Amino acid sequence: MDSVTAFGLAYLLGSIPFGLVLTRLFGAGDLRQIGSGSIGATNVLRTGHKGLAAATVLLDAGKGVLAVLLAARLWPGTEGLAAVAAIIGHCFPLWLRFKGGKGFATAAGVLGALAWPVLLVCAAIWALALALSRTSSVSSLSASAAAPVASWLMGYPAVAAVMAVIAFIVFFQHRANIARLRAGTEPKIGGKS
Repeated sequence: MDSVTAFGLAYLLGSIPFGLVLTRLFGAGDLRQIGSGSIGATNVLRTGHKGLAAATVLLDAGKGVLAVLLAARLWPGTEGLAAVAAIIGHCFPLWLRFKGGKGFATAAGVLGALAWPVLLVCAAIWALALALSRTSSVSSLSASAAAPVASWLMGYPAVAAVMAVIAFIVFFQHRANIARLRAGTEPKIGGKS
């Protein structure tokens, strides 16, 4: 029963669409009708509101942190389940007809709560990939792929298993980006979508 409760609470936290809420509150319109249609920070950035994009990253990561920390506090041993549930909630929110974001910022949040040293390594990989490619999806996918490997190598085997599941979800959510990368049509940061 604890597992079901932890999963449900983490899903609900993960499903809060901060990007959509912020852009509506500050008059930037319906985020789902802009750019890629995603509710994440990269699409918020396409509205021209850098501050809102930064706030979206922090809030999306924060809900992942909170989901894991609440699970650890209230139902010890369910942290990994809560981490996955938060990602599922972000990517497939009930109130948005299961069409949410791509999960990367929330994945960073849950990784930080589960194993912050691994997050630091993945953040460096993200930054390097972004500097080299100037493409948000490349940096997100690179860090997501690195997370389970880095977790395993750094002595967090349970976290590695959780991050492998999360990486699969993140890659699934980026399938359109991957197709555009293969076609050479994926937009660069600062370019047109």
